[in-house]
Amino acid sequence: MDLHLNVKAEYFDAHCAGDKDFEYRLNNPYWRKRLVGKSYDKIHYKSGYPKRGDDSKIKIIKYMGYTIETRTHPHFGPDPVEVFAISLKG
Repeated sequence: MDLHLNVKAEYFDAHCAGDKDFEYRLNNPYWRKRLVGKSYDKIHYKSGYPKRGDDSKIKIIKYMGYTIETRTHPHFGPDPVEVFAISLKG
């Protein structure tokens, strides 16, 4: 089973440049259902929603799990929140 993560181009490009080792998802019921207790083989890390066959916008990474962290990020608002830090180091 594979985990599909669609991200904005800026985050995809940062990962490809070696500047991003984790993808963060809010610890909420939606992501708990998809991550907690699940075992994935690979992550399909995608820039947006690429057309079928456009492999330049898809990186396949070995799934190495996640940790739970507290982070502050403009995407999640001004207050610290608990997130899943999904490793992209595979």
